[in-house]
Amino acid sequence: MAMESKQSVQRLSWSKTGATASLFAIGAFVALSLWAKWNPVQAQEATQKKQPERAAAAKLKTALEAKQAQAGAKEKGKGKQKNKAEGQAKTKPATPPNFTVPGAGKKLDHLALAKIIDQEVKRRLDAEGIKLSPKTDDAEFLRRVYLDIAGVIPTPEKVEEFLNSKDANKREKVIDELLNDPRFGKAMAEAWSGQMIPRESNNRRLDHSPLQKWLAEKFNDGTSLNKIVYELVTSEGPQDENGAVTYFVGNPTVDKMTDNVTRMFMGVQLQCAQCHNHPFVDWKQTEYWAMAAFFMKTRLTVNPQQAAKKGIAPGISETGPAKGKKGNLPESAKFVPAKFLQGDQPKLDPKEPYRPVLAQWLTSASNPYFAKAMANRFWYQLFGRGLVNPVDDMHEDNPASHPELLAALTEQFKNSSFDVRYLIKAICNSDTYQRTSRPYGDNQDDSELYSHRIVRVLSAEQLYDSLVTVVGNVQPKKGDVKNKAVVAKKAGPGGPRENFLVFFRIDEGVDPLEYQAGIPQALRLMNSPQSNATNAAVAKSMGEGKTPQEIIQRLYLTGLSRRPSDEELRRMTQYLTQQGDPRTAYNDILWALINSSEFATNH
Repeated sequence: MAMESKQSVQRLSWSKTGATASLFAIGAFVALSLWAKWNPVQAQEATQKKQPERAAAAKLKTALEAKQAQAGAKEKGKGKQKNKAEGQAKTKPATPPNFTVPGAGKKLDHLALAKIIDQEVKRRLDAEGIKLSPKTDDAEFLRRVYLDIAGVIPTPEKVEEFLNSKDANKREKVIDELLNDPRFGKAMAEAWSGQMIPRESNNRRLDHSPLQKWLAEKFNDGTSLNKIVYELVTSEGPQDENGAVTYFVGNPTVDKMTDNVTRMFMGVQLQCAQCHNHPFVDWKQTEYWAMAAFFMKTRLTVNPQQAAKKGIAPGISETGPAKGKKGNLPESAKFVPAKFLQGDQPKLDPKEPYRPVLAQWLTSASNPYFAKAMANRFWYQLFGRGLVNPVDDMHEDNPASHPELLAALTEQFKNSSFDVRYLIKAICNSDTYQRTSRPYGDNQDDSELYSHRIVRVLSAEQLYDSLVTVVGNVQPKKGDVKNKAVVAKKAGPGGPRENFLVFFRIDEGVDPLEYQAGIPQALRLMNSPQSNATNAAVAKSMGEGKTPQEIIQRLYLTGLSRRPSDEELRRMTQYLTQQGDPRTAYNDILWALINSSEFATNH
């Protein structure tokens, strides 16, 4: 797989030239790897024994990565010198703190908001003297918007239909279609639950699916975001009756509840003030524990480990007084009256739950944190970085790259009654979202101002579901493993998909623009049942009366959601003629496509 470094070894860059070059070497690549394709079991054993072929491949990859790292280090050094010389011009907003919010006082439709997005992005780029890349072609756009909204690549039939359509509004229409697709809620739910429940040993037996199902239903039903968050923060009952309580089951202590709610829904790192006053922001330790006071009555009925042993569902309740320091509170705990962060101190009835009071304040349109943090988070989900970045570290010393734009998104999100579909629709209909990932002119070094699309690595969920779209659901063959218990153990607690996600999931909090996978993931992809089960897709492409060129084109539509270039088509045709069995050659081509860096990234 050919991967070219843009600014560092961790940052991927994709271009048609790079993708074509990688496929030029397909003959040699397939020749070296074909034994693994046809003998996956032996390949796994060979990996462990470090046979010469695999060792050579690993050595080659390591050498390439070292070379990329060296080049990346040089570029990074140049970037630091450039930033120093320019006074860090690209990290500080060019506008004064007092400005007029674009579209202020009006309720804008999604297209009007899209125009404001483009206006503000262009204004900043013009000020910096950076050129805009052109818009994507239809194939690049369709694959991107499918991954961002539905969490999966489109089928070859959808790609061909879209590419052949002459409808001038087809992009807007496909955005609407995807926002009303059940896969939208599923993709949103998986993205959010991964940020809401920390990956730690106490949660290894926790079933995330009730929360994901609950969130998916809410997003698909068009429930306003403020209501979704209100119901999450006030959730009670057993997990099998209310999936929302999974949120607090996965954050079972007062400090963890406080940390995640403020980070996720307010965009602040308040946990830094748990033990002492915040070192960089004007937050006091007493302010942390004043927010934590809203959770002092919240209880976990039984932890996930005990629940699994007893065969019962864990749950959340809010009754009784708060426990003292010998309970589940850290040594740094302070007992202070509940108070909104840098806000009012509400009157709480000791006989009533506290969380509804917090949730009402948190999700109000007048809350100074919520709408802004949520607008920034959805922007982050679609671009890989927030207008304020990191997305959960919003404070005055970490300003937005485009403050007017963030203010406009925040106001219009509130004006829409926190309509998630409206906000995503506006962003996806903008030229800013639809720009190609190919650099243009001198904008290749821009990674903050949206002059072109920055390539992102597919999430583990997107990668698995996209493989399934290409090859279908692959089940172990009866003769592969005689012991069914071994099969079940290998599949993991959630089946093949969950087993795959655990292996490919990146570290928590890692920048989605950074490539985290390594040689183990690459080898697993090459030798996995999914990657080697291309027969059905190839058979579908080999319809009666189709020419080799048409079959190759269909394979590209299936694997990469685009048609091959003329040069790619020539090379693949040449490879085909050199093989004795056309079906085997077609399988090899599709296998190489789904093991390419182009398949593994969102560009």
